[in-house]
Amino acid sequence: MQIRAAVLVTSDRIAKGLEEDRSGKRAAELLGQVADVAETRVLPDDVHSIGECLRQWCAEGMDLIVTVGGTGLGPRDVTPEATLSVLEREAPGISAALLVEGLKSTPRAMLSRAVAGVNGRTLIVNLPGSTSAVEEGMACLMPVLPHAFEVLRGEPEPYEE
Repeated sequence: MQIRAAVLVTSDRIAKGLEEDRSGKRAAELLGQVADVAETRVLPDDVHSIGECLRQWCAEGMDLIVTVGGTGLGPRDVTPEATLSVLEREAPGISAALLVEGLKSTPRAMLSRAVAGVNGRTLIVNLPGSTSAVEEGMACLMPVLPHAFEVLRGEPEPYEE
């Protein structure tokens, strides 16, 4: 099964060239093991810009969009709000699993407001901006992706009894 993916990094500092993007590059590298990473982009922490990018990629038929950054409690951390404006249905189990995985490494994981869900047949998942959170989140997410896309495409495997 071919999966088309995109990575969106949301960070004012990276967008301005004040910091190097390590987390987004790591997300793309890890996704490349299971998907064709068709596009990566860096945007500032702006609800409108983030939402427009997500809508564009959904319209282009991306199977998976992973956002990196902008999920914390800071006043400019608006990625969850932008994502929620695009989602048709939330996938709270994904968000919960990512939170549990993050809490294994640091209590600071509880400060993440990351969300996940679906727009059409596109799965959108927010990850925090640290490289370690990206690695942990991708390790948690990747084993369920094949089945998630079978279900999204209307081709689920029969239930096992």
